[in-house]
Amino acid sequence: MAILDDIAAAVESGKAKLIKELVPQAIEEGCSAQAILNEGLLRGMNAVGDRFTRNEAFVPEVLVAARAMNKGTELIKPLLTQEGNEPLGKVCLGTVQGDLHDIGKNIVRLMVESKNIEVIDLGVDVAPETFVETAINEKCDIVMCSALLTTTMPMIGKVVEAVKEAGIRDQVIVMVGGAPVTQEFCDEIGADYYTEDAAACANKAEELLKAKKAQ
Repeated sequence: MAILDDIAAAVESGKAKLIKELVPQAIEEGCSAQAILNEGLLRGMNAVGDRFTRNEAFVPEVLVAARAMNKGTELIKPLLTQEGNEPLGKVCLGTVQGDLHDIGKNIVRLMVESKNIEVIDLGVDVAPETFVETAINEKCDIVMCSALLTTTMPMIGKVVEAVKEAGIRDQVIVMVGGAPVTQEFCDEIGADYYTEDAAACANKAEELLKAKKAQ
């Protein structure tokens, strides 16, 4: 439907005010909340994510697009509940203890949310125990942790150790990232997946959760 194309385009260009007009219009025209989400809001956000991956879009564009998407999501949330729509899965996300960087983490959250994945954002300076407690209490499928300093990288390893000690290592996937983090480091500490940027992280999370649902 043309209205869904308009919604996708409005998200991609970050027009939150227009989204607030288009989403109710789409509902009036008989679009389901699921269609508005998948074919409108998420399609627009994914287009920005693809451009971000190719270095054709930058952080401010991602942020304004995400703001527009979130405005639309707020409007259809009650309808999604009525339709029985469920997120693909649940993730807890944070920057590890001792590290106060949050811009990269925030972009990851937005990208992951754009895949219809519920994200619990733990913020920065997050202790290993907090990751574990959240994963258990919220029944998270994935734990995502990042470090932006070489001095805080070892704390990611502590998160993996805490997950093992809690006895949930076979229940949650551990994904790691951040500027100094590498695939070698991921292998060394026994994490499951390393991704080099926010878009790759979101794509991998979507792939993993879809595979889990199909089991």
